[in-house]
Amino acid sequence: MYLPDRLVGRPSRIPQETTVRAAKLESAIRDLADREHAHLLEGVARFLLRSEAVASSKIEGLVAAPQKIALAEMAEVHDETVRGFTETARLIASNIAVLRRAVSELATMPTVGVDDILDLHRALLLDSRHHGLRKVQNWIGGGDSNPLGAQFVPPPPEDVPELMADLVDYLNSAGDGPLVQAAILHAQFETIHPFTDGNGRIGRALIHTVLARRGLTSTAILPISLALRTRQAEYVEGLTAYRYFGDASSDVAVEGVDRWLRVFLEAGEIAVAQADELLHELTELQGRWRARLETYRTAHGLRPAPRSGSAVARLLATLPETPALTARIVERLLKVSHPAARAALEELAEAGILHRKQVERGTTGYLAKDVFEVLTFAERQLASADWDTRLSPPVRAVPGRPQQVISNQAATLRNGLD
Repeated sequence: MYLPDRLVGRPSRIPQETTVRAAKLESAIRDLADREHAHLLEGVARFLLRSEAVASSKIEGLVAAPQKIALAEMAEVHDETVRGFTETARLIASNIAVLRRAVSELATMPTVGVDDILDLHRALLLDSRHHGLRKVQNWIGGGDSNPLGAQFVPPPPEDVPELMADLVDYLNSAGDGPLVQAAILHAQFETIHPFTDGNGRIGRALIHTVLARRGLTSTAILPISLALRTRQAEYVEGLTAYRYFGDASSDVAVEGVDRWLRVFLEAGEIAVAQADELLHELTELQGRWRARLETYRTAHGLRPAPRSGSAVARLLATLPETPALTARIVERLLKVSHPAARAALEELAEAGILHRKQVERGTTGYLAKDVFEVLTFAERQLASADWDTRLSPPVRAVPGRPQQVISNQAATLRNGLD
């Protein structure tokens, strides 16, 4: 059973090399907003938020195809009647909503309290049996009946309220840099393990809460969980090193915390590189979409480019954020009439940008499959030990190559909902 030191007032001796590395990474994250085509960053932010939610769920054993998650999002976010997605996809869609809440509501609160984290937890886990701070001992690994052979045994339940109060005090402070604070907060939360279920997902949501509160990721969400998942052994080793024994100012403690920070910063560096690649891919994708639309419109005697404020032009710009749509959803998103929404969707479908899919009796869904392809590519890259599938294959279960995904989706369209 491990009882961590409190965060507030704990001596901090982070090696200079690590603080310099963190500062450089923070600069690289801020630089994302200054890249060419920075106007796409808002779309990239939501796209990455979706990827991060998928990754967060995968770490805890939840896997679903991106298309099914998009269908579940239709029902979860847009209150659309949709069939054809699994319970796992619904859970992941719920996880997406929690992450959005973490980087919006919690990021703008003057101060965050324990009750706010409890609200997050209730939103994530509908099963009331797991609500509230745990009042029983839990453990990681080993058997279900007792902690013998467990990899880690968190603090006893009677210490959890005080540890969580200290955690939110640290969250509301600004003594450490944003990345260091996010890393330490995550490690401390996972060490406390305050809930009987859902600790991992809330712990990762808190990473983004810190980065958003500190102004580091105002527009871009970093897919840190994807990188941590690939290096799962190093992730666990880093957390284990963070759980030092002895005085907080000892060399052993300093090295342990630094070991964890190095694992976290490496994941952040990979996440920045992937965010930059995603921005590049989405920029090129929108260019290809515009070319397809121009070809279609020219062939039908229309002006090559739609008016900038038209439903078609506005819809095209929203596709990275909402790659699965219905006419009702577009009607609400763009505040246009139902006929205008349907006409815009049909024009993009005829141009080969959107693909039709029956999602419910009498309701047609429209999928931007190119976006799912970009997501699949990113997941595969981040599942490679070399962060590049040309150098080494994925080390964990991931979707098939984008070409395979497209073929599978085409088969699904032919055969109906799977």
